[in-house]
Amino acid sequence: MNKLYKALIYDRQISLSVLETTKMVNDAIAVHGLDENSAVTLGGLLTCATFMSGCLKNDSGAVSLTVKAGGDAGTVSVSGDKNLHIRGYIDGSCGGRLNGGYLTVLKDDGFYRPFVGTCELVGDDVSRNLMQYFQMSEQIDTAVSVGVKMRDGKCVAAGGVVMQLLPGTSEENMDKAEQLMQSFVNPAEVVLKYGADGIMENFFKGLARDGEIYTYFPEYKCNCSRKKTEGVIVPLGRDELLKITEEEGCVKVHCHYCNTDYAFTRKDIEELFKL
Repeated sequence: MNKLYKALIYDRQISLSVLETTKMVNDAIAVHGLDENSAVTLGGLLTCATFMSGCLKNDSGAVSLTVKAGGDAGTVSVSGDKNLHIRGYIDGSCGGRLNGGYLTVLKDDGFYRPFVGTCELVGDDVSRNLMQYFQMSEQIDTAVSVGVKMRDGKCVAAGGVVMQLLPGTSEENMDKAEQLMQSFVNPAEVVLKYGADGIMENFFKGLARDGEIYTYFPEYKCNCSRKKTEGVIVPLGRDELLKITEEEGCVKVHCHYCNTDYAFTRKDIEELFKL
């Protein structure tokens, strides 16, 4: 089961997120038929998207992370919403590695204009790149340690720990958090050994106030549907859509996130434009 724990620790000066996303990564592997390298990269970004989705305040909030790797290396894209429905895909041409390029984050919390931040990738490690993003684009000191462990084509552990300093954090509490983060140098191994429940019990017990630890259950789930896809194609107009059906037999729309194809025949198009 996927889990996200959120709490404030060390005098409520540091935001803590503990994640277990093993099932989510295996669901993504099943949807996309990922090799191990691609599963590690996509799984790491899905875990990051889960953390960021857990920070959204508004019910209509959403966040997406897109990696444009250097040269012809390809693209990785993940997104999530306030309901912690997380989804993503990886372009096979990148070989599962983040070889240079940029990370772009689009965050819409439903209140104002969507926030867009971009940073240059600093290596192949997902954790380092997310820390770089928060430092450069949002100016928030963030410690990220997430990882994915594969065995025989299956994800056996995924998740990790994220801590963010809140305004006014004391030097003493900064030092405590930094020291504790050293326990998560190999986050996937820690998740494999303890799971999210065990991490909370063995590393963070007593650090949050009673009743202020919140538990969520994220899942790999796409928000596409045939109805939504209809809304995408209708702006093309009846004549253009009918022309496509004449040339190609039907109008096809592919969702990269869940690997689903939607097909609309001439009869379907006529129904869409029926007065």
